Amino acid sequence: MRIVIVSDAWHPQVNGVVRTLSALIGELERAGRTVTTITPDLFRSVPCPTYPEIRLALFPGREVARLIEANRPCAIHIATEGPLGWAARRWCLKRGVPFTTAYHTRFPEYVQARFGLPLALSYAVVRRFHAPAAAVMVATRTIEDALTARGFVNLRRWSRGVDTDLFRPDRPAVYDPDLPRPIFLYVGRLAVEKNVQSFLSLDLPGSKVVVGEGPQAAALRRRFPAALFVGPQRGEALAAHYADADVFVFPSRTDTFGLVLLEALACGVPVAAYPVPGPLDVIGAHPVGRLDEALGRAAIEALTIPRARCRAHAETFSWSASAGQFLSNLAPFDEAAAWAAQETPS
Repeated sequence: MRIVIVSDAWHPQVNGVVRTLSALIGELERAGRTVTTITPDLFRSVPCPTYPEIRLALFPGREVARLIEANRPCAIHIATEGPLGWAARRWCLKRGVPFTTAYHTRFPEYVQARFGLPLALSYAVVRRFHAPAAAVMVATRTIEDALTARGFVNLRRWSRGVDTDLFRPDRPAVYDPDLPRPIFLYVGRLAVEKNVQSFLSLDLPGSKVVVGEGPQAAALRRRFPAALFVGPQRGEALAAHYADADVFVFPSRTDTFGLVLLEALACGVPVAAYPVPGPLDVIGAHPVGRLDEALGRAAIEALTIPRARCRAHAETFSWSASAGQFLSNLAPFDEAAAWAAQETPS
């Protein structure tokens, strides 16, 4: 089976979409599928306004068409609603080829947080993007319910996994022994929609540690000099930062899932978060974290949660099961007939 995945989010970006797609592709290839990615590194691009780490492909339509046609897929998945996603969508609609999409990011909430654009307007654009898809993959029930209420159709569940070999509790300590305990950790982008300032403003004992980078990084460092900012971390270094923390604090109210929640739990670290989509689905009623509108209280109460319980909960999530869901949601087509139709003279 040949699959084309189109995504405006890709390496070297460090975010949940990129990590999800990377893990998915690894599982698909191990299962014998052939996967081709169409991503911004293949195009001339410009920095996204207010978020230069994200590159936006310039006028990608013709090259997207060439790449799809050169790879002759039997399934097409469009992961993001950016320039590449719109170009692939146009190609599929013009040729009558089915495709699937995914709702990775609460884009309307992000746009509202950054530019003040009304949610209704952004949701109308995003709903239009996904409307022709054979399936719109969503990570959680709360997001599915929210999108259904806004008129989205053809929603299918696609959960997430965690690499429990990489993210595990038995990692060497990384923090200075003199750093006051307990250590409350945040991992993620330093951007307005992540609400990091709510974490850093909490009156907590011990120390606050921030792993990540983003457009708010300099401002947050200036405003909260007592916090320890260690920059972006990857692989074993990232896993070690999780494992050496006491509580993982997740202040975002706009995530669709929150892979970092699973990564922290896999390292045996309990979670403190708001009772919003993402934490409600990953933590919910499971006694591996505290969800509370009083985030500081949640962080203190999470200190009492056994680390072994957190690890056991994370082990119920696997990337192989996630990839299986993804495959079952795809809309494969008869590639021979599809490409024969494209080559028939009009």
